[in-house]
Amino acid sequence: MHTHQPPDSPAEKDRPAVKSIVINGLAIALVFVAAAFIHIRIPMAGTGGMIHLGDLPLFVFALLYGRRTGTLAGALGLTLFDLLSGWTLWAPFSFVIGGSIGWTVGAVAEQNAGDKRYLYWLSILAANTVTIGGYYIAEAVLYGNWLAPAGSVPLNFLQVTVAALLAFPLAKRLKKTR
Repeated sequence: MHTHQPPDSPAEKDRPAVKSIVINGLAIALVFVAAAFIHIRIPMAGTGGMIHLGDLPLFVFALLYGRRTGTLAGALGLTLFDLLSGWTLWAPFSFVIGGSIGWTVGAVAEQNAGDKRYLYWLSILAANTVTIGGYYIAEAVLYGNWLAPAGSVPLNFLQVTVAALLAFPLAKRLKKTR
């Protein structure tokens, strides 16, 4: 039997917090799962590499729920992927870069009440810049070579762009159902 709680009851006051925890947890989990299970390993000279679809749920949640959820999904989802998939050395970098990507896309989405398409693309351009620049610096630091990371630039661009192309229509469709 379902009982209705009065509007000022403790259960009703906690409802937004519980909803936020569930959404953030789901976002983190989906970013991790997409990165861990939907990826392509790319043989690269000396370092290895991969592209994954973890950015797809990251973008969708950032577009739908803003910078806080985007930041948590990117930072924690991508870090969990690194820690549990043998890329442990990359975890601190992914925490900062993934969180920055989520914050960037989410912040633009929060300011885009009119659903202006150019702002979404601007946020993806910014996310691409953060991804390419962040992982370029991370790879240079990890491998002690500032030239070798140039080979990763096209793959990072491809990963973010493919995720963006899939995320926009998906987020738009999901926004109508919220």
